[in-house]
Amino acid sequence: MGRSEVKYSVVLPAKNEAGAIGETIKKIQHLNMIDEIIVVNDGSTDTTQLVAESAGAKVITHPYSKGNGAAIKTGARNASGEIIVFMDADGQHNPNDILKLLEKINEGYDLVVGARQKGSQASVGRGVANKLYNNLATYMSDHKVEDLTSGFRAVRAEKFKEFIYLLPNGFSYPTTSTMAFFRAGYSVTYVPIHAVKRVGKSHIHPVKDSVRFFLIIFKIATLYSPLKMFLPIAVMLFIVATSWYGYTLYEFARFTNMSALLYTGSIMIFLMGLISEQITALMYKEK
Repeated sequence: MGRSEVKYSVVLPAKNEAGAIGETIKKIQHLNMIDEIIVVNDGSTDTTQLVAESAGAKVITHPYSKGNGAAIKTGARNASGEIIVFMDADGQHNPNDILKLLEKINEGYDLVVGARQKGSQASVGRGVANKLYNNLATYMSDHKVEDLTSGFRAVRAEKFKEFIYLLPNGFSYPTTSTMAFFRAGYSVTYVPIHAVKRVGKSHIHPVKDSVRFFLIIFKIATLYSPLKMFLPIAVMLFIVATSWYGYTLYEFARFTNMSALLYTGSIMIFLMGLISEQITALMYKEK
């Protein structure tokens, strides 16, 4: 892919990535098409900043660790390119795959995600979790979601910045941004990539990962169409309530407290979904 009038920025969030970031930056530079490389040093305690600066990147340092999502937001706010590529600084992502992402961007897509292929997941557990995320996101958005949580992505800066206020400071920014793009009606596609084992120690923790798993599930629902998730639960409770009422009416000729509780729960969940749907719609209201 040759040079064009479009300016490209690469943003690398980094926390204690001195072992891999220098080589990552050099590989990006060898592409000879990236206008700026921004490393957001998220409170590293090693020589990440020094290595990144020596390699020729622009480094922005957080005085303390704010989280991966916060680093992404800092990078996006400071990037001058019309197209921004986000990728990990730990050696997992192959900089040569940037070309694949940008080819799709140049075809007219607004968000292009590097979809990790089989064998690229860090563990079996995370692979299963990601598959569940993808299936749920596909159901919610009615679009095929191949990799909801991949941090390797290229976006049109103007459109990405519309949703900065929605992005969390933690690790679930890919989920939030993808569902926001779907909700806004922007064009999203995927290109296959292979991620390798990271250099250095992972910042993921099993307990925090489990909590994050459930938070992402709810985030997928609330960021797209809450009613689409709440309505089936409400209908199921209504059917159970009616079945129980039919049983107690036939056996004991009365309406029980359990039937009342189930009917009330069904109505409350439906109303919760309805209100959430309206709030979600307001979140995406054009200013």
